[in-house]
Amino acid sequence: MKKEDCFYLGKIVKKYSFKGEVLAKLDTDQPELYENLDAIFLELRNNLVPFFVEHSQLHKSELLRLKFEDVDTEADADSILKSELYLPLELLPKLEGNKFYFHEIIGFTIVDKNFGEVGVVKSVNDTTAQALFEVDRNGLEILIPMNDKFIKKVDRENKNIVVETPEGLIDLYL
Repeated sequence: MKKEDCFYLGKIVKKYSFKGEVLAKLDTDQPELYENLDAIFLELRNNLVPFFVEHSQLHKSELLRLKFEDVDTEADADSILKSELYLPLELLPKLEGNKFYFHEIIGFTIVDKNFGEVGVVKSVNDTTAQALFEVDRNGLEILIPMNDKFIKKVDRENKNIVVETPEGLIDLYL
C-alpha cells in the first residue's frame, strides 16, 4: 500500500497500559466512524505496515484506545509510539454537497461569482489559522480562504468550485 492511496487518520500519542495498548489522536470530526476497524496502516521508517486491531474503543471522546495483535508489552508499544496512522482512501465516508476532502479538490477550477474563472486548485494550505485554497492562475499563486461563507457550490461532476470572495481579494494578487 502506497501513502498516495491512503488518508491520514491520526497519530499514536501515548501508551495506555502495560499490555501494549496505545492511545491515538484522530484527525477527524467523527471519531466514532473508526471505532471498529480490523486493521490500520502505521508509518514505520517511511513504510506503511499493516497492523491488525484486536480491540479498540473511544477514550475521552477524541482519543482512540487501540490494542494491536502482537503488540503485547510496554516495549512493543514504545516501538510504535508517535507513529502516524493511515487507512485506504476507499474507507473515507463519501461527502456530498459543499463538503469535500482536501485531496479530492486538487485540479478543480475555482470560479468566483464576481471575478470569473480564477484558476486551478494546486493544493490546500491548512497550516494557517484558516485553511486556504492555493490556486494557480497561469503561474501566479492566489490564496483564497476556505470559508463556508465564500464557498457557494462544489460541482464534482464538472470539477468546479464556485466561490464568492470579498470584492478586491483576487485583484490583490494581480
